[in-house]
Amino acid sequence: MPAPSSSPTNTSSAPRRLEPGDPAPALTLPDHTGKTVSLEDFAGRRVLVYFYPKAGTPGCTKEACDFRDNLSDFTDLGITVLGVSPDSPDALAAFREDESLPFTLLSDESKETMAAWGAWGEKKNYGRVVQGIIRSTIIIGTNGRVESAQYNVRATGHVARVLRDL
Repeated sequence: MPAPSSSPTNTSSAPRRLEPGDPAPALTLPDHTGKTVSLEDFAGRRVLVYFYPKAGTPGCTKEACDFRDNLSDFTDLGITVLGVSPDSPDALAAFREDESLPFTLLSDESKETMAAWGAWGEKKNYGRVVQGIIRSTIIIGTNGRVESAQYNVRATGHVARVLRDL
């Protein structure tokens, strides 16, 4: 995988990772239809925000389909699932349709939201340190604070671990 070509400002070092109890950073992004979605739209509800590198790639497709196939378990727990990537809304719409994804996908083309959530920054990729997207899953509680923050997760098997930990 080649090193990403662009990065948001002020993210040249390791990202600050969110911890349980931290207030959730702002999140206002266009969704797969181009409509603006904000974390504030889900006030009083639990929200799972997962960050992934690129729609349609093998690992990201497996992860998204895993969330899709287990969505009823999250819904039963009162959790709304949101996926965030740097893809354009059009690319997200195609990915959502191709994979029959029933949850909202958000576009962070600038990667600024990813950086604020600790999902963009230095990481090791094939032994090299590069700037890139750190596959991450953050659960926000009804009080707007981080319940769980997992970074450098694997695309496969991750959803089952999240559900087990809930």
